[in-house]
Amino acid sequence: MPSVDEVREALTNVIDPELGLDFVELGLVYDIAVDDGDVDVTFTLTSPGCPIGPQVSEQMIEFVSELEGVDEVTPTMVFTPPWTPDLMSEEAKFALGY
Repeated sequence: MPSVDEVREALTNVIDPELGLDFVELGLVYDIAVDDGDVDVTFTLTSPGCPIGPQVSEQMIEFVSELEGVDEVTPTMVFTPPWTPDLMSEEAKFALGY
C-alpha cells in the first residue's frame, strides 16, 4: 500500500500545460486518501472553464497506478473551495511572480 506522501510525489508528474508547473506545487491537489490499494485524489483546476480536466484525471491515474500496491485510482474534480493563487507553494508563487 502506498503512503500519502508517495502518492503526492507521483502527482508531481501531473503538469499544468498552461503554467508549466505541477499540480501539487500549484495547490490544485486538495486531498489524497489511501485505503489498501485504492487511492482517491480530490483536485481542482485553476478555473471552472479550464478544458484539461479529463486529461488531468488520466495523468493522475497513469502516474499513481505505477506505485506498488495501487489497485485503483479515483480522481475527483471539485470546485469548492475555489482555487486561488494563495494555495500555491512558495516556489510556485516565486516562479509565477506572485
